[in-house]
Amino acid sequence: MFKNLDPSALGGEGHQSEILELALTYGFRGVDLNIVEFAGRVRLHGMTYARRLLVSAKIRIGTFALPPDWDADDEVFKRQAETLAEYARIAAELGCTRALCWISPAGDKRPYHENFEFHKRRFGEICRILEPAGIRLGVGFRAAEGLRKGRAFQFIHNLDALLLLLNMVGAPNLGVLVDVWDWWLAGSSVESIRSLPLQQIVAVRLADLPADIPSDQITEAHRLLPGATGKIDCVAVLTALAEMGYDGPVTIKADRSAYESTRRDRMARQAGEILDKLWKAAGLPSEGKFVPLATLGANAS
Repeated sequence: MFKNLDPSALGGEGHQSEILELALTYGFRGVDLNIVEFAGRVRLHGMTYARRLLVSAKIRIGTFALPPDWDADDEVFKRQAETLAEYARIAAELGCTRALCWISPAGDKRPYHENFEFHKRRFGEICRILEPAGIRLGVGFRAAEGLRKGRAFQFIHNLDALLLLLNMVGAPNLGVLVDVWDWWLAGSSVESIRSLPLQQIVAVRLADLPADIPSDQITEAHRLLPGATGKIDCVAVLTALAEMGYDGPVTIKADRSAYESTRRDRMARQAGEILDKLWKAAGLPSEGKFVPLATLGANAS
């Protein structure tokens, strides 16, 4: 697995050169990509020009997010399918094989069963588009209770319901985004991660939960940095993933208010330092391969 930086977590995408410099300076081996912006650059200047900084930096692309309207009605989606295939081809050329999207936990358009069937069909369509380029799709849910209040229809907001949906789709390139903040808030644990087939884990995001706020009052603003309270044992998460053989991106996803500063460079530095500490505590060398702590101790002596 490798330490990955999400530029949007620093308060906007920023210039590619700045993001790459921050990633390299603070020990990240991968960055997430704004595929819509990058594809526009490819159309204007060609792939060779668009990717030149990524090539010179020798940094990996961790994931890209599907455009936010992936769950549009059928007629709109049909018009978007060709563009999505273009995004997949571009990502594959960059060596990126992981796309992400998130399910809305409630809405006003479709009752649960109808929405379930819609998502089952739509994920099947998306995976068929992504598959020729070798792209896997990781799906995340959102667990904060406030996101469901005042909406006409509830929808998926925990792991069991998500896995039921994904298993019914049955696409070989469909898996999960392990965002531990949402998972723990919904009652999952390290054992929930261990119970998954390795190939089902597409990407991992780390954060911590507050220790003194009732779960029904927790909002996305309470996404704390890993280790802030210890409610989520991120070391145990990394250890489990390494023992399973996970080789993908690990990204911190905390609210901006959780950082000591709102300056990009200081936020990137703090995130990098936290990942370094987690890596060391989990017995992971910089390349992310698992080394048991006992072995490290023996080598040190």
